Amino acid sequence: MNTYEKKIISEQTTLKVLDKNKKGDTHLGYLWVYHAVLSKLCVFDYQKGRGTDAPRQMLSDYRGALQTDGYKVYDHYCLSKEIKHLACWAHARRYFEKALTQDKKRASHVLEEIQKLYAIERKIADLSAEERHAVRLEKSLPIINDLGKWMHRERNMVLPKSLIGKAIEYCTKLWASLMTYLEDGNFHIDNNAIENKIRPVALGRKNYLFAGSHNGAQRTAMFYTFFANCKLNNVNPEKWLNKVLEVIADYPCNKLQDLFPGNLEV
Repeated sequence: MNTYEKKIISEQTTLKVLDKNKKGDTHLGYLWVYHAVLSKLCVFDYQKGRGTDAPRQMLSDYRGALQTDGYKVYDHYCLSKEIKHLACWAHARRYFEKALTQDKKRASHVLEEIQKLYAIERKIADLSAEERHAVRLEKSLPIINDLGKWMHRERNMVLPKSLIGKAIEYCTKLWASLMTYLEDGNFHIDNNAIENKIRPVALGRKNYLFAGSHNGAQRTAMFYTFFANCKLNNVNPEKWLNKVLEVIADYPCNKLQDLFPGNLEV
Protein backbone atom coordinates (compact mmCIF):
# COMPACT_ATOMS: atom_id res chain seq x y z
CA MET A 1 0.00 0.00 0.00
CA ASN A 2 1.28 3.48 -0.86
CA THR A 3 1.61 5.78 2.12
CA TYR A 4 1.79 9.56 1.90
CA GLU A 5 3.07 11.46 4.91
CA LYS A 6 1.31 14.59 3.68
CA LYS A 7 -2.36 14.61 2.74
CA ILE A 8 -4.18 17.87 2.07
CA ILE A 9 -7.81 18.48 1.20
CA SER A 10 -8.47 21.84 -0.45
CA GLU A 11 -11.61 23.88 -1.12
CA GLN A 12 -12.63 27.50 -1.65
CA THR A 13 -15.50 29.67 -0.52
CA THR A 14 -16.44 33.29 -1.17
CA LEU A 15 -16.15 36.33 1.09
CA LYS A 16 -17.45 39.80 0.23
CA VAL A 17 -14.95 42.55 0.98
CA LEU A 18 -15.28 46.34 1.01
CA ASP A 19 -12.86 47.89 -1.47
CA LYS A 20 -12.25 51.65 -1.69
CA ASN A 21 -11.77 51.26 -5.45
CA LYS A 22 -15.25 49.80 -5.87
CA LYS A 23 -17.76 52.46 -4.88
CA GLY A 24 -21.22 51.14 -4.16
CA ASP A 25 -20.15 47.53 -4.52
CA THR A 26 -18.10 44.88 -2.74
CA HIS A 27 -15.20 42.84 -4.01
CA LEU A 28 -15.81 39.08 -4.17
CA GLY A 29 -12.77 37.52 -2.51
CA TYR A 30 -12.04 33.91 -1.68
CA LEU A 31 -11.07 31.94 1.36
CA TRP A 32 -8.90 29.04 0.21
CA VAL A 33 -9.02 26.32 2.85
CA TYR A 34 -6.39 23.61 3.30
CA HIS A 35 -6.88 20.71 5.68
CA ALA A 36 -3.84 18.55 6.51
CA VAL A 37 -5.69 15.42 7.58
CA LEU A 38 -2.99 13.44 9.36
CA SER A 39 -1.48 16.47 11.09
CA LYS A 40 -4.90 17.76 12.20
CA LEU A 41 -4.16 21.23 10.90
CA CYS A 42 -6.34 23.60 8.92
CA VAL A 43 -5.45 26.90 7.22
CA PHE A 44 -7.77 29.56 5.82
CA ASP A 45 -5.92 31.69 3.29
CA TYR A 46 -7.59 34.83 1.95
CA GLN A 47 -6.96 35.66 -1.69
CA LYS A 48 -8.49 38.39 -3.82
CA GLY A 49 -9.14 35.97 -6.67
CA ARG A 50 -9.67 32.38 -7.71
CA GLY A 51 -7.08 32.14 -10.47
CA THR A 52 -4.01 29.96 -10.84
CA ASP A 53 -1.86 32.21 -8.67
CA ALA A 54 -4.23 32.12 -5.69
CA PRO A 55 -3.01 28.78 -4.23
CA ARG A 56 0.57 29.20 -5.43
CA GLN A 57 2.08 30.04 -2.04
CA MET A 58 0.48 26.97 -0.49
CA LEU A 59 0.89 24.44 -3.28
CA SER A 60 3.91 25.39 -5.41
CA ASP A 61 6.34 23.43 -3.21
CA TYR A 62 3.85 20.90 -1.88
CA ARG A 63 4.66 17.21 -2.18
CA GLY A 64 2.07 14.59 -1.24
CA ALA A 65 -1.58 13.74 -1.76
CA LEU A 66 -4.02 16.51 -2.69
CA GLN A 67 -7.79 16.06 -2.75
CA THR A 68 -9.93 18.66 -4.52
CA ASP A 69 -13.08 19.19 -6.51
CA GLY A 70 -12.86 19.43 -10.28
CA TYR A 71 -11.87 23.11 -10.36
CA LYS A 72 -9.39 23.54 -13.24
CA VAL A 73 -6.92 25.71 -11.32
CA TYR A 74 -5.76 22.65 -9.42
CA ASP A 75 -4.73 20.99 -12.68
CA HIS A 76 -1.71 23.27 -12.85
CA TYR A 77 -0.38 21.87 -9.56
CA CYS A 78 -1.51 18.27 -10.00
CA LEU A 79 0.64 17.90 -13.12
CA SER A 80 3.61 17.53 -10.78
CA LYS A 81 4.78 13.95 -10.35
CA GLU A 82 5.25 14.77 -6.66
CA ILE A 83 1.50 15.20 -6.16
CA LYS A 84 -1.02 12.38 -6.02
CA HIS A 85 -4.38 13.87 -6.97
CA LEU A 86 -7.67 12.66 -5.53
CA ALA A 87 -11.02 13.80 -6.87
CA CYS A 88 -14.20 13.94 -4.77
CA TRP A 89 -17.05 11.47 -5.19
CA ALA A 90 -19.44 13.81 -3.37
CA HIS A 91 -18.97 16.45 -6.07
CA ALA A 92 -19.44 13.81 -8.77
CA ARG A 93 -22.64 12.64 -7.10
CA ARG A 94 -24.12 16.15 -7.12
CA TYR A 95 -23.97 16.30 -10.91
CA PHE A 96 -26.07 13.15 -11.17
CA GLU A 97 -28.50 14.41 -8.54
CA LYS A 98 -29.13 17.44 -10.76
CA ALA A 99 -29.57 15.14 -13.78
CA LEU A 100 -32.44 13.26 -12.11
CA THR A 101 -34.90 15.81 -13.48
CA GLN A 102 -33.90 15.09 -17.10
CA ASP A 103 -32.73 11.49 -17.19
CA LYS A 104 -33.93 9.67 -14.13
CA LYS A 105 -32.99 6.19 -15.34
CA ARG A 106 -29.32 6.89 -16.04
CA ALA A 107 -28.84 9.26 -13.11
CA SER A 108 -30.49 6.86 -10.66
CA HIS A 109 -28.26 4.02 -11.82
CA VAL A 110 -25.10 6.00 -11.12
CA LEU A 111 -26.39 7.27 -7.78
CA GLU A 112 -27.18 3.71 -6.70
CA GLU A 113 -23.65 2.59 -7.57
CA ILE A 114 -22.10 5.54 -5.74
CA GLN A 115 -24.26 4.76 -2.73
CA LYS A 116 -22.75 1.26 -2.70
CA LEU A 117 -19.29 2.82 -2.47
CA TYR A 118 -20.38 4.96 0.47
CA ALA A 119 -22.00 1.98 2.18
CA ILE A 120 -18.64 0.20 2.04
CA GLU A 121 -16.92 3.27 3.52
CA ARG A 122 -19.32 3.33 6.45
CA LYS A 123 -18.64 -0.32 7.19
CA ILE A 124 -14.85 0.06 7.16
CA ALA A 125 -14.61 3.41 8.95
CA ASP A 126 -13.27 1.85 12.16
CA LEU A 127 -10.78 -0.49 10.49
CA SER A 128 -7.05 0.14 10.17
CA ALA A 129 -5.73 1.83 7.03
CA GLU A 130 -4.36 -1.49 5.79
CA GLU A 131 -7.70 -3.20 6.29
CA ARG A 132 -9.60 -0.39 4.56
CA HIS A 133 -7.24 -0.63 1.61
CA ALA A 134 -7.81 -4.38 1.29
CA VAL A 135 -11.60 -4.12 1.50
CA ARG A 136 -11.70 -1.33 -1.07
CA LEU A 137 -9.74 -3.42 -3.56
CA GLU A 138 -12.00 -6.39 -2.96
CA LYS A 139 -15.39 -4.67 -2.90
CA SER A 140 -15.15 -1.09 -4.21
CA LEU A 141 -12.84 -1.61 -7.18
CA PRO A 142 -15.24 -3.96 -9.07
CA ILE A 143 -18.08 -1.45 -8.62
CA ILE A 144 -15.95 1.40 -9.93
CA ASN A 145 -14.67 -0.66 -12.86
CA ASP A 146 -18.22 -1.57 -13.91
CA LEU A 147 -19.35 2.02 -13.50
CA GLY A 148 -16.45 3.22 -15.63
CA LYS A 149 -17.41 0.85 -18.43
CA TRP A 150 -21.01 2.04 -18.20
CA MET A 151 -19.99 5.70 -18.45
CA HIS A 152 -17.72 5.01 -21.41
CA ARG A 153 -20.61 3.33 -23.21
CA GLU A 154 -23.30 5.88 -22.30
CA ARG A 155 -21.10 8.90 -22.98
CA ASN A 156 -21.71 8.59 -26.71
CA MET A 157 -25.46 8.10 -26.28
CA VAL A 158 -26.34 11.35 -24.48
CA LEU A 159 -26.25 15.00 -25.47
CA PRO A 160 -22.99 16.55 -24.21
CA LYS A 161 -24.76 19.70 -22.98
CA SER A 162 -27.55 17.83 -21.20
CA LEU A 163 -27.35 17.48 -17.41
CA ILE A 164 -26.57 13.78 -17.67
CA GLY A 165 -24.01 14.50 -20.37
CA LYS A 166 -22.26 17.05 -18.16
CA ALA A 167 -22.34 14.62 -15.23
CA ILE A 168 -20.75 11.82 -17.23
CA GLU A 169 -18.18 14.21 -18.74
CA TYR A 170 -17.22 15.49 -15.29
CA CYS A 171 -16.54 11.96 -14.09
CA THR A 172 -14.74 10.67 -17.17
CA LYS A 173 -12.30 13.60 -17.13
CA LEU A 174 -11.51 12.91 -13.48
CA TRP A 175 -11.82 9.13 -13.57
CA ALA A 176 -8.21 8.35 -12.65
CA SER A 177 -8.39 10.80 -9.75
CA LEU A 178 -11.74 9.41 -8.62
CA MET A 179 -10.10 5.99 -8.35
CA THR A 180 -7.06 7.23 -6.42
CA TYR A 181 -8.68 6.81 -3.00
CA LEU A 182 -8.46 3.04 -3.55
CA GLU A 183 -4.65 3.21 -3.37
CA ASP A 184 -4.28 4.08 0.31
CA GLY A 185 -6.46 3.29 3.31
CA ASN A 186 -5.73 6.75 4.69
CA PHE A 187 -7.30 8.44 1.68
CA HIS A 188 -10.90 9.66 1.74
CA ILE A 189 -13.65 9.03 -0.78
CA ASP A 190 -14.56 12.73 -0.78
CA ASN A 191 -13.54 16.09 0.63
CA ASN A 192 -16.51 16.44 2.98
CA ALA A 193 -14.08 16.75 5.88
CA ILE A 194 -13.05 20.18 4.67
CA GLU A 195 -16.57 21.26 3.76
CA ASN A 196 -17.41 20.86 7.44
CA LYS A 197 -14.66 23.39 8.19
CA ILE A 198 -16.19 25.86 5.73
CA ARG A 199 -19.71 25.81 7.19
CA PRO A 200 -18.93 28.43 9.88
CA VAL A 201 -18.01 30.82 7.06
CA ALA A 202 -21.51 30.51 5.59
CA LEU A 203 -22.96 31.31 9.01
CA GLY A 204 -20.57 34.23 9.40
CA ARG A 205 -21.54 35.73 6.05
CA LYS A 206 -25.14 35.97 7.23
CA ASN A 207 -24.08 37.80 10.39
CA TYR A 208 -21.34 40.21 9.36
CA LEU A 209 -22.14 40.32 5.60
CA PHE A 210 -18.65 41.41 4.50
CA ALA A 211 -15.09 42.16 5.61
CA GLY A 212 -14.24 45.84 6.00
CA SER A 213 -11.08 45.67 3.87
CA HIS A 214 -8.68 43.19 2.28
CA ASN A 215 -6.54 43.38 5.43
CA GLY A 216 -9.67 42.69 7.44
CA ALA A 217 -10.39 39.67 5.25
CA GLN A 218 -6.89 38.35 6.00
CA ARG A 219 -7.53 38.73 9.73
CA THR A 220 -10.86 36.99 9.29
CA ALA A 221 -9.02 34.07 7.67
CA MET A 222 -6.59 34.04 10.58
CA PHE A 223 -9.34 33.68 13.17
CA TYR A 224 -11.13 31.01 11.16
CA THR A 225 -7.80 29.18 11.10
CA PHE A 226 -7.37 29.43 14.87
CA PHE A 227 -10.81 28.16 15.72
CA ALA A 228 -10.90 25.43 13.07
CA ASN A 229 -7.71 24.01 14.59
CA CYS A 230 -9.19 24.21 18.07
CA LYS A 231 -12.14 22.15 16.88
CA LEU A 232 -9.89 19.65 15.11
CA ASN A 233 -7.92 19.09 18.31
CA ASN A 234 -10.87 19.18 20.75
CA VAL A 235 -9.55 22.34 22.40
CA ASN A 236 -11.75 24.97 24.04
CA PRO A 237 -11.10 28.06 21.85
CA GLU A 238 -11.71 30.61 24.61
CA LYS A 239 -9.29 28.91 27.02
CA TRP A 240 -6.73 28.46 24.25
CA LEU A 241 -6.87 32.11 23.16
CA ASN A 242 -6.59 33.37 26.75
CA LYS A 243 -3.54 31.16 27.30
CA VAL A 244 -1.89 32.37 24.09
CA LEU A 245 -2.43 36.01 25.01
CA GLU A 246 -0.80 35.34 28.38
CA VAL A 247 2.43 33.92 27.00
CA ILE A 248 2.91 35.14 23.43
CA ALA A 249 4.59 38.48 24.25
CA ASP A 250 7.73 36.75 25.56
CA TYR A 251 7.52 33.61 23.44
CA PRO A 252 10.43 32.84 21.03
CA CYS A 253 9.45 33.49 17.41
CA ASN A 254 11.07 30.25 16.26
CA LYS A 255 8.87 28.23 18.61
CA LEU A 256 5.46 29.73 17.86
CA GLN A 257 4.25 26.36 16.60
CA ASP A 258 4.28 25.26 20.24
CA LEU A 259 1.27 27.55 20.69
CA PHE A 260 -0.86 25.74 18.10
CA PRO A 261 -4.11 24.38 19.60
CA GLY A 262 -2.88 20.80 19.34
CA ASN A 263 0.41 21.58 21.11
CA LEU A 264 -0.47 24.03 23.89
CA GLU A 265 -1.81 22.74 27.20
CA VAL A 266 -4.75 24.82 28.43
